[in-house]
Amino acid sequence: MASTTTDAASHAAEAASAPGMPQLDFSNWGNQIFWLLITLVVIYFVLSRIALPRIAAVLAERQGTITNDIAAAEELKAKAVEAEEAYNKALADARAEAQRIIAETKAEIQAELDDATAKADAEISAKAAESEKAIAEIRAGALESIQEVADATANEVVAALGGKADADAVTKAVADRMKG
Repeated sequence: MASTTTDAASHAAEAASAPGMPQLDFSNWGNQIFWLLITLVVIYFVLSRIALPRIAAVLAERQGTITNDIAAAEELKAKAVEAEEAYNKALADARAEAQRIIAETKAEIQAELDDATAKADAEISAKAAESEKAIAEIRAGALESIQEVADATANEVVAALGGKADADAVTKAVADRMKG
C-alpha cells in the first residue's frame, strides 16, 4: 500500500509541474488568435454568401405572399361589398314589386267588392220596390175589403135600426169617413 501512496504523490507532483491547459498557455496565444480570426472570417463568408441570401430569399418570398394575400383579401372584400349592394338592391326591388302586387291586388279586390256591392244594392232595391208594390197592392186590397165590410156593416146597422138606407149614400159616407 505504501507503493500506491508514493505513486499518487508522484502523479500529483507531475501535474503541478505540468504547464496546464494549452488555451491558457501564453506561449500559444498568438497562434490561437490567428486561427480564431481565420475561423471567424470563414464563418462570415459562409453566412454572407450562402446562409443569409437564403434567409433573405425566404423572407422576401414570405413578404410577397403576405402582400399578395392582403391584395387578394381586399379584392374579395370589394367583391363582397358589391355582392352585398347587389343583394340589397335586389331585396329592395323585390319589396317594391311585392308592394306593387299588393296594391294591384287590393285595387282588384276593391273593384270586385264594389261591383258585388253595386249588384247587391241593385238586387235589394229591386226586391224593395217589388215588396213596396206588393205592400201597396195588399194595402189597397185591404182598404177595399175594409170599405166593403164597412159598407155592408153600415147597411146592416141602418136596416137594423129600422131605416132604409140608400146604398150609394152609405158608400159615400163610409168613403168620406175613411179619408179622414
